[in-house]
Amino acid sequence: MLQFDTLPPSFAALLVTLRPCFTAPSFRTFTALVAGMVAQPGRHTVTGMLSAAGLAGIWHHSRAHWFFTHARWCADTLGLAVLTLIVQHLVPPGEALLVAVDDTLFHRSGRKVHATAWHHDGAAKGPGTKVAWGNNWVIAAIVLTLPILDRPVSLPVAFALWSKGGPTKQVLLARLVTRIATTCPDRQIDVVADSHYAGADGAPGAATGANRDRGLPAGITLTSRLRANAILNAIATPVPGKGGRPKRIGAKLGTPKQLAAATTTWITTQVSRYGRTDTVQISDTHCLWYGAYRSREVRVILIREPGSKTKTGYDLALITTDLTTPAEQLITRYAARWSIEVANEDAKQITGVGQARNRTRTAVTRTVPFGLLTQTLVVLWYTQHGHHHTTVTQRRAQAPWYRQKTQPAYHDMIIKLRRTLIAARFLRGKPRNPTPEETHTIHLAWAEATG
Repeated sequence: MLQFDTLPPSFAALLVTLRPCFTAPSFRTFTALVAGMVAQPGRHTVTGMLSAAGLAGIWHHSRAHWFFTHARWCADTLGLAVLTLIVQHLVPPGEALLVAVDDTLFHRSGRKVHATAWHHDGAAKGPGTKVAWGNNWVIAAIVLTLPILDRPVSLPVAFALWSKGGPTKQVLLARLVTRIATTCPDRQIDVVADSHYAGADGAPGAATGANRDRGLPAGITLTSRLRANAILNAIATPVPGKGGRPKRIGAKLGTPKQLAAATTTWITTQVSRYGRTDTVQISDTHCLWYGAYRSREVRVILIREPGSKTKTGYDLALITTDLTTPAEQLITRYAARWSIEVANEDAKQITGVGQARNRTRTAVTRTVPFGLLTQTLVVLWYTQHGHHHTTVTQRRAQAPWYRQKTQPAYHDMIIKLRRTLIAARFLRGKPRNPTPEETHTIHLAWAEATG
């Protein structure tokens, strides 16, 4: 059984820091279900977690369902407690926090599932219609480079379920980032997001409809991809001696395409992104996007690959409220946003987030955050206790086609913790040698752990 008393001490010590988020009975259920979600190589339903924890037939299955539907705990509070762990153990003192925000769709079936709707499904395969029925979650993750990796990873810590008639995704981004900023008041926070969230921290007077509640606390920067139809203007220059109301905006620069066409000075430089160093051409313009920010100064950075023949005159356009950081660093910062896409994919395909088959409001709003936080805890545990240089060696021996694999992936991390849980489950507190039956059971569980 994978209850708290039988967990590996390293993993138990990590979970016990989250004890204040629960009552005593709920904490026992929480630890068992977290261990069950990690140990389960198959379907990660609620009863699947219970079964993988070795508690099927020992606990009634209603206890696991009760944890998600009625138990006294808050997913938001739990996420912020995990955020505190990340900052304490993985972020150097005084270093800024990079927060990536993205929304992703978890497929569901049934009209009675809470907050389901038809959504665009960017991960849909094939040329057909890219829409699907399910729950759409806005996720905020801490992006950092672990000491065991040279690529950025995203650790989800805050979540908001979008629902029809409720706050927009830009408003949900603002709420998640504000929550993180309140928890870490002594840290500078930089946010990266895709073009859907461009202008999410814009001027209140520029927002319409449900977007009126958007906006970020002072001092937080937002870097995102700029929309192709954004209309840009130069910063207004005061005219000496001219009376009347000063101009709010300067000359029209037009869309990013028009700005690129009018740009005569492109700087050739090198940027670090996606694990490599690339030579690109950039144009850095301080200007206004009046439609989103009114008279607030922003920067538009156009990136062009050498030899590019794109019709727009640029390959990527970024807009940022960070007015001081060098453009090369901002490009690197935005490139790190891709790590949240990887985290979302790992959550669905490996961790099993979104596979729970519940329908009610409380259960739906808890199971996805629970799964994503479990994934964060796996990475946190592996970084502190699970990494060994033989992890990659063993993986390459099992899959020799990974000739360039030099660092562990998330799949390697969860397998390592899964096997550690198996060893603790069968051998903890047993000074004698295992019986042949125990050995056979361990071998079977060990083999299934790679599922």
